[in-house]
Amino acid sequence: MDDTAGAFAEFFEVNGASDGPLAGKTLAIKDLYDIAGRVTGCGNPDWQRTHGAAERTAPAVQALLDAGGRIVGKTHTDELAYSLMGVNAHYGTPLNTAAPDRVPGGSSSGSVSAVAAGLADIGLGSDTGGSVRMPASFCGVYGIRTSQDALDISCAMPLAPSFDTVGWFARDVSDLMAAAKAYGMGGGTALTRIILPVDAWARASAETVAALAPMLARFEAALGPATPLILAPEGLVAWREAFRLHQGHEVWEVHGAWVSETDPDFGPGIRDRFEMARGISETEFEGARADRNRIRARLGAVLPTGTVMIVPTAPGPAPLKSEDQATLDDYRARALELLCPAGHAGLPQISVPAGVVDGGPVGLSLVSAAGTDADLLATVATVLTA
Repeated sequence: MDDTAGAFAEFFEVNGASDGPLAGKTLAIKDLYDIAGRVTGCGNPDWQRTHGAAERTAPAVQALLDAGGRIVGKTHTDELAYSLMGVNAHYGTPLNTAAPDRVPGGSSSGSVSAVAAGLADIGLGSDTGGSVRMPASFCGVYGIRTSQDALDISCAMPLAPSFDTVGWFARDVSDLMAAAKAYGMGGGTALTRIILPVDAWARASAETVAALAPMLARFEAALGPATPLILAPEGLVAWREAFRLHQGHEVWEVHGAWVSETDPDFGPGIRDRFEMARGISETEFEGARADRNRIRARLGAVLPTGTVMIVPTAPGPAPLKSEDQATLDDYRARALELLCPAGHAGLPQISVPAGVVDGGPVGLSLVSAAGTDADLLATVATVLTA
């Protein structure tokens, strides 16, 4: 394959079953999922150097093979998946074919790039803080973060285990649903009520809100008018801070020993993030955990079964590749205010391509109650294929 997008860490083929919902479809696998006999590199040369070949293939990968998919290679990721922009100091930045002057988003950067460029039909990613949803928005494709624990994410590098989920990308609804069937998530019932969190919509630029309006109207025409509400009475900044501290504490618990022992060569932003995680105290973590419990209760109250929450996936189009690290970090912080609710409560979220702002795609997200992935998928399929 001619990797015109710089999306792949390595090329190889693994054939799947002879038939199934993914028969004839090609798969690009994020390089934090194990594939038997291959080293999982996780976007960092020191990680690859200090880890051996995987003994078994990750269940999330095997399910796609069992459904007839064919692996064409592993894709680049941000270092240890601890970023949202897709810029890797060691392996470069995969191409955002929809906006070549802009970043593709991460950490599932290679998988989204491969799908957007037509190099694979399905791109397997993972989503902890937005690593499928934001790249999908940036590159103008579909992307789903599944409910916490809905799919087996073992044999994949953890980042923050209580937030980590399986997700995937597709260029169209048909392929999105084909992968859903491979995971046993077909056959849902469309949701019937929309809520619109006005405080979340206020986080997006005016141009982004205008670009998303026609797609929002399409869902309202099918499901009924949206009910506005304030999602976070204490403010989305407080929700983001609880996410930062809770996630960071888990990240250091998982990776702190390896980082301390190896002193890996991290690129800009990544080392700072790990140093931040190292410094989170038990008191700060306990406070964040209490905040998270309150946030989960709030989301449970406003988002019962049968309801879909619609929000901008990101504040705007992807940042330009020429932006400095401080600008990228600022965008990441603002984006987390939109992305963290689903992470806090383990909710499924689908980003659908919905418009263009300043030459860059923007996505509209649908979020539903935990465990209602099939219904959320059915809602997207029902409305967008009508």
